[in-house]
Amino acid sequence: MLGFGRAIARKRKIIVIIAFLLLIPSVFGFIGTRINYDVLTYLPKSIDTIRGQDILLDEFGKGGFAMVMVDGMETKEVAKLKAKLEAVDHVDTIIWYDTILDLSVPEVMLPEDIYDKFNSGDTTLMAVFFDLPTSDDETLEAVTEMRQICGKQGFISGMTCFVEDLKELIEKEEPVYVAVAVVLAMIVLGIFMNSFAIPVIFILGIGMAIMYNMGSNLIQGEISFITQAIAAVLQLAVTTDYSIFLWHSYEEHRNIHGMERDEAMANAISKTLVSISSSSLTTIAGFLALCFMTFRLGLDMGIVLAKGVLIGVVSSVTILPAMILCGEKIINKTRHKPVVPKFDKLSGFIVKRPLIFAAIFLILLGPAFYGYRNTDVYYKLDLSIPQDLPFAVANEKLADDFNMNCTHMLLIDADTPQKDVRDMMKEIDRVDGVGYTLSMEGTLGPTFPDMMTPSRLEGELSSDNYQLAIINSEYAVASDEVNEQIDKLNKIVRKYDAGALLIGEAPCTKDLIDITDHDFKVVTGISVAAIFLIILFALQSISLPVILVASIELGIFINLGIPYYTGTVLAFITSIIISTVQLGSTVDYAILMTTRYKMERTSGKEKIESIRIAHSSSMPSVLVSALSFFAATIGVALYSNIDLISSLCLLMARGAIISLLVVMFIVPSFFVLFDGIILRTSRHFGPGKEKKENVLPLRDDIDKDEPDQIHLEER
Repeated sequence: MLGFGRAIARKRKIIVIIAFLLLIPSVFGFIGTRINYDVLTYLPKSIDTIRGQDILLDEFGKGGFAMVMVDGMETKEVAKLKAKLEAVDHVDTIIWYDTILDLSVPEVMLPEDIYDKFNSGDTTLMAVFFDLPTSDDETLEAVTEMRQICGKQGFISGMTCFVEDLKELIEKEEPVYVAVAVVLAMIVLGIFMNSFAIPVIFILGIGMAIMYNMGSNLIQGEISFITQAIAAVLQLAVTTDYSIFLWHSYEEHRNIHGMERDEAMANAISKTLVSISSSSLTTIAGFLALCFMTFRLGLDMGIVLAKGVLIGVVSSVTILPAMILCGEKIINKTRHKPVVPKFDKLSGFIVKRPLIFAAIFLILLGPAFYGYRNTDVYYKLDLSIPQDLPFAVANEKLADDFNMNCTHMLLIDADTPQKDVRDMMKEIDRVDGVGYTLSMEGTLGPTFPDMMTPSRLEGELSSDNYQLAIINSEYAVASDEVNEQIDKLNKIVRKYDAGALLIGEAPCTKDLIDITDHDFKVVTGISVAAIFLIILFALQSISLPVILVASIELGIFINLGIPYYTGTVLAFITSIIISTVQLGSTVDYAILMTTRYKMERTSGKEKIESIRIAHSSSMPSVLVSALSFFAATIGVALYSNIDLISSLCLLMARGAIISLLVVMFIVPSFFVLFDGIILRTSRHFGPGKEKKENVLPLRDDIDKDEPDQIHLEER
């Protein structure tokens, strides 16, 4: 490793040049990566609702779906508007009452139930099908054009419209996320580091690593908007630690051990590579646990976030050291005394009163766990966006004027007898919350004259293999009522056609609820087990992983339990992500203190003294790491108008502070109380068990509370 470090120091200018050149393909990769704004597309391809959507597209040429309402138009004007909308690229079908009955039939002759399907007061309703999937870029462009055609008299509702509004909002806000995170992180680093220039170099190096990561997403083809929105911020928050470790190690070898700058950096790279490689494993393990979700959004996020940490590690021992050496003059000119508190008194207070903090742990555990298990979550995705956006306004109008909150589509085998279809639709009409249905047999019935029915209706609602029925529901997506309604509808249709498929936003969301509930348990279990094993092998101890994981899990319970007591409802994906991110990224705080405790104990010091030294020497670094994490995420939480992004960043920011407090007060108290057990259940731990390592000797006269002299390489 020392040879690798020397090579980096010697070739620093070439490395910096290559680093900047690599930004060129990264930018092209970033631009070329498609962003997916429809999380329902990440449901497993094998489930019925997703299979049904594929069949609808293949058999009927229908993908996305929207409801168009127009105010104050006469029938002839609506017909002209309909013709204009039909001319929009990728609009496949528009179902209006002229799809069911020819316009030559006077409205007064229409059956009342047919008229009411498409009219409410002076508002007329049309159902629009697109020939591409809901979130396809060209479908979104079609919605934009339709809105322009309809003008102020038109209101368009549907999942495609939600995706379009979300996309516009994300594209507007996302650059600000990164800017806010960078500014706040630089303020924290400027205060706590000993040079005003070093935070700029840190951010520049981390920014390059983020760009490499985002550019390499081109390999995946597309990533979700959630991943896109938080990946850069989270990579900045997590990998800032690695830059701090390298800088502290370099300063130690340069100023304390008196090495020349190239040799000091070579040693810093060697020691830091070992340190951050082992500590980054816990973070990577937490992120990779997301890949085990059945809901493939976890795979999308897990790969991007884990890849970002790995790239951050590589960047921290290649690009960052080269930039530090190249910028040493300006670093030295901007040096100042860092504002880092000393923890001697607090450390002494904590180690003398371990029972108090152990009691606090036990007192908090019960209510924290209860809140964690009972925090409400929402699955109705449009609740995460401002309710004054066009989609939300149209949704409200659809509910108010037509008592419609969502639309299901039913695919029935074409060979199902017509009588069975009629009986099925009659039963469906009687289900609570079903507003009305539209189907060949159920709408007109066998007695309606064929000559009055446009032939195109049959083409829109039937294919060689399937019949299509449309069911409008009064219940909102993801509500208990609509989920119960879906169960009843499935029970009815399976009586007549065992292979029938009920599809649409509400059935997909119901599947999402069932799948993510299972995923949450799986991901939590895998992340805890993986991180437990990493700590077990890294520290060669059975008891220490239990203590560290239990401590951070308390922090997670508190963080995810607070919304229960404040009455806050979280987006469904928030709890899954936070449970892995907080554990994987903040357990490092505890590992840092534990490693120092092990070193001091093994060198022959007594229990209390070892824990006090470990606490007072590691807390400055833990404090800077936690506050950097907090700064990088809290600004996004306060700025974002998208609740899903805002709540994720808020919980990450709060989780960093909670984990900081847990490591500050709970972990050292457990060390005091369980020191005997730790010694008996750990290898190379305790007096006389020192394991020889090829490291520079530590000087006894070092002020261990001085942040620039903290020996972070023992991590």
